[in-house]
Amino acid sequence: MGNIVNGLAIIFGGIIGTLFGKLIPKRVEETVIYGIGLAVIVIGIKSIMVITNILHIIIAITLGAIIGEIINLDDKFNQGAKWCEKQINKLVKGNIASGLIYGSLIYCVGPMAILGAIEMALFNDSSTLIAKAALDGITAVAFSSVLGIGVAFSGIVVFIYQGIIYLLAQIFGDFATGEMINSIKGLGGMLIFAIGLNITNITKIKVANLLPAFLFIILFTTLF
Repeated sequence: MGNIVNGLAIIFGGIIGTLFGKLIPKRVEETVIYGIGLAVIVIGIKSIMVITNILHIIIAITLGAIIGEIINLDDKFNQGAKWCEKQINKLVKGNIASGLIYGSLIYCVGPMAILGAIEMALFNDSSTLIAKAALDGITAVAFSSVLGIGVAFSGIVVFIYQGIIYLLAQIFGDFATGEMINSIKGLGGMLIFAIGLNITNITKIKVANLLPAFLFIILFTTLF
């Protein structure tokens, strides 16, 4: 459900932005985005509450941060996005293509898309993707007012991308224990909390560099 809402929010946001985007004051968009950022923080806190072994979380996020910084995962995400943009630009030209490319990269390359799809698959919890849908819909209005209707088409790409992550997480979920699932949810909540802080401009945490922590939390809950 959350994935469908997310895709539709981008499509409708892109259409509204193309038609009326320049009539909406920027300060209104900024205030709404800050409000959504606060909601994301609350969603993160809610997920954190299920943590049962805080020591596993602390060690996992510490080791994950070290690995993430060594390989600079955040930068790799950005480099991958630029590479995809170049490849698509070779195939498709024009204003629609630029809006499609920019929208797809902005909405797909980020931890919130990954964490939201995983939460929906493992816990039947769409709250993160619903919050992402609200955020993406608002920004789609702003982007499409400049880049045009191509931004709306990126909603289809987002739906497919998050759908693939959802299916993979469901397959993994069949082999996960209860403690492992709770630890993944708690760790995901911490990263979602960090995303909320970034959205509200309180911090500038490179959340993507913390993603390797999931590998360690899976390892710890399997071995101990």
